[in-house]
Amino acid sequence: MFESGSRLFGTDGIRGVANTELTADFALALGRATAEEIRGESVLIGRDTRRSGEMLSEAFQAGLHSIGVDSLDVGILPSGGISHLVAETGAAMGVIISASHNPAIDNGIKLLNHRGAKLADEREDRIEARVRRGSPWLLASGDSVGTRFAMVDAEERYLTFLKGTMPYSLNGFRLLIDCANGAATRVAPELFRRLSADVEVLCAEPDGTNINDGCGAAHPGFLAGECRGRVGLAFDGDADRLIAVDEDGVPANGDVIMAIIARHMKETGKLRKNVVVATVMANLGFRKAMSEMGIELVETQVGDRYVKEAMWERRAALGGEQSGHVIFSAHAETGDGLLTAVRLLEVLAITGKELRELRAETITEFPQILRNVRVADKSLLAGADVLWDAVSSIEERLGGDGRILIRPSGTEPLVRVMVEAPTRDEAVTITDELVAIVRSELG
Repeated sequence: MFESGSRLFGTDGIRGVANTELTADFALALGRATAEEIRGESVLIGRDTRRSGEMLSEAFQAGLHSIGVDSLDVGILPSGGISHLVAETGAAMGVIISASHNPAIDNGIKLLNHRGAKLADEREDRIEARVRRGSPWLLASGDSVGTRFAMVDAEERYLTFLKGTMPYSLNGFRLLIDCANGAATRVAPELFRRLSADVEVLCAEPDGTNINDGCGAAHPGFLAGECRGRVGLAFDGDADRLIAVDEDGVPANGDVIMAIIARHMKETGKLRKNVVVATVMANLGFRKAMSEMGIELVETQVGDRYVKEAMWERRAALGGEQSGHVIFSAHAETGDGLLTAVRLLEVLAITGKELRELRAETITEFPQILRNVRVADKSLLAGADVLWDAVSSIEERLGGDGRILIRPSGTEPLVRVMVEAPTRDEAVTITDELVAIVRSELG
């Protein structure tokens, strides 16, 4: 975790293989550095269902306590609930122990500010610098040592918040929920039962090693095969993202969900500034839908923290990613899959329409192909003239009915090639052509 020249914090906190890269010793040091940053105030902490989560949570809390900072431990809870409770309790910071949609072998540590939003880069940098300096620490002693307080009503407080955002009953709705054997396992079924829906639950038996294992938002095909006329809701490991499945068993990603909700918010006068924020990965069909509705689309780089920053700057009410992270600034500071599901079902309840019907009349998605190409030197991408000439030629041929996005990975020796075209066959052909040029030009 400590290679020189590489930043510990990525776009979604610190991630690594648990107990190999992300160790208890590291979590202890990070807890100490975090405690020195806030000096005496309490920190709220929660986790998903990974086997390594308890180890990392307790090590991080031990670091806090050793510097004299108390911890409020909410146990296993969706990321959106942890974020909400940070603000509700007045904690100085929040901590999420989760690797989101990653396999169980991985884990992560994400820090939140007092509002429940992701920590600013400059604060992450200060905490990282303190971790790297190491001893001596400002250790507390005697009655100044911090301690752990278990928040036994955390689930209930989160459920009360979510239910309070929904003014309509879901009586008559038949829902199939995939909890990914993750943090949504207890909360999601209980929420939708309280809203009077008919609920069947899948993948809600976490054993510490089966989180995201062939299920959840990262594998929507599993839920799609089980829906049989019902609306499906697939969450990922920490339940900060949602992929829905319509009554025909067709997955609806973040672009589809946002398009449906944006249209409804505009029609009801709730789309503040008439703006929606999305990333460069948003489907061309989503872009065309926003244009046809007269909604301004603000584009950011990939990462929900960048979406949130743009939403704050533009005072936007809605923003999100194709992956299913959706942010509603009136209710939350970060992506919350359960809140997204509530907002989507609210549109269905108000309109009386099925999800497949709303999808058909709101957005026509373009086939999208994404390939990751391993290269010898991704820094050569900007100067790869042969590649960019080919891109220009293809884009001219596609006109407004296609899109190409080529960008380097931020963490790996990869170049990502994304192509959208009117048909899947055409998108595949173009992608193959561009991938061959990337390999030829970048080694």
